[in-house]
Amino acid sequence: MVYLWVGLGGMLGSIIRYILSQVTAHFWYDNFPLGTLIVNLTGCFLLGWITTRMVSMKRLHPKLLTAVTTGVIGSYTTFSTFCLETVQLLQSGNIFLACMYIFLSLAGGLLLVNLGLETGKSRLKAGEVK
Repeated sequence: MVYLWVGLGGMLGSIIRYILSQVTAHFWYDNFPLGTLIVNLTGCFLLGWITTRMVSMKRLHPKLLTAVTTGVIGSYTTFSTFCLETVQLLQSGNIFLACMYIFLSLAGGLLLVNLGLETGKSRLKAGEVK
């Protein structure tokens, strides 16, 4: 049954990613893949926050937590698109943009996962309802 929930979560996450990418494309007309960067960085934060917050609160059934983290967040973020866009930037001669994209994606992703984890922990320490 968990496979069904992960699949449904994956469908939801990919739809949200597509919508956000389309909205970003209307406001950003440069070669830089801002939509994918935003999706991946927000996904990093959300995965860190959900992992800390929901696991420690024990309000979600483990199978539902898997559906959210693996299904929704896993399909919302997209490593393969990041790789493709990086190669396309390199092939079009945008070496600086490609390097900036790699740096922002990796450093930003690590930073935001950590921020999500710490935000989830700090709210628990502050005495919020468990």
